[in-house]
Amino acid sequence: MEKFRDKTVLVTGSCGTVGAELVRQLVAGPAAHVVCIDNNETELFFQIEHYRQTGKVSGHLADIRDREALKLRMRGVDIVLHAAALKHVGLCEDSPAQAVASNILGTQNVIDAAQETGVERVIFTSSDKAVNPTNVMGTSKLMGERLMTAAAETTANGLDARAGAAGTVFASTRFGNVLGSRGSVVPLFRRQIEAGGPITLTDRRMTRFIMTLEEAVRLVLESVWLATGGEVMVTKMPVARIEDIAHVMRDALCGDGEVEIIEIGSKPGEKMYEELMNEEEVRRTWEYGDFFVILSAFADQTTPAYAHLRANRQPDRPYNSAHELSLNRDEVAAYFEDKGVLT
Repeated sequence: MEKFRDKTVLVTGSCGTVGAELVRQLVAGPAAHVVCIDNNETELFFQIEHYRQTGKVSGHLADIRDREALKLRMRGVDIVLHAAALKHVGLCEDSPAQAVASNILGTQNVIDAAQETGVERVIFTSSDKAVNPTNVMGTSKLMGERLMTAAAETTANGLDARAGAAGTVFASTRFGNVLGSRGSVVPLFRRQIEAGGPITLTDRRMTRFIMTLEEAVRLVLESVWLATGGEVMVTKMPVARIEDIAHVMRDALCGDGEVEIIEIGSKPGEKMYEELMNEEEVRRTWEYGDFFVILSAFADQTTPAYAHLRANRQPDRPYNSAHELSLNRDEVAAYFEDKGVLT
């Protein structure tokens, strides 16, 4: 966090689950100023009021679909954390044009605005669903990653005269299910348990990568300074079966086991497992602390910029929740208790 000292950081989607936690951690740290951008008027108002006394936060009503609004708010900004997106798989399947407008065209707007205003660094928050996507949301997130890589390549090749002398560093960070975030199974299962059930599983065999909100955001903030341009940083995380999460939550929240758990079938575009790194990406990936760092397919891996990676190990297989050892039910319960997931 010390590297954020005296920096002005803009967060898109600041009222979302990840965006709000990014703002919280940045305000608690040494950043000079945090600029909040969201199109949710009510939530943005309360966010501004919550931080008013710190003197470190300003908020602006804007949509990432509006390039001119982004350019206006990025003036004087050093770092952009792009968390705004449409994230619900089912709703994106139903309205694919809206997913394209926000997740693809909106990301390009963020890139253009950052280049035109000379932002130092831009980090795009991606998803495990971007790997071998089977749905609109995942496909749009993959395109967001590729737009970030293309922007990094343009800057590296000196083709963008607007980006300033050093050029803007563009990179992505990719993580799995954030427990407790909007759209995750934790708040859904909690509501179902509180209503007396049943708890609905799409398929008992499904596995997912999991992490807490605090962990996800910490890794996003670390990735800001790890990036040299065009990489996708993949955060390492445990794997759990959705059925085990349901049982752990039922035992923790009601204890009597009377709430029924039923299977309702997979939703359109839903995977049985999740992937954070595919077969093609393995050959250009290095482990680095809590990350796998996937270099751009265009990157020259022999350059000095990647010397810090070449001293580490390369993975020997894709990072796939079906191939990784899942936490057992007791381990899921211990993880939830240790991280305060249900408190």
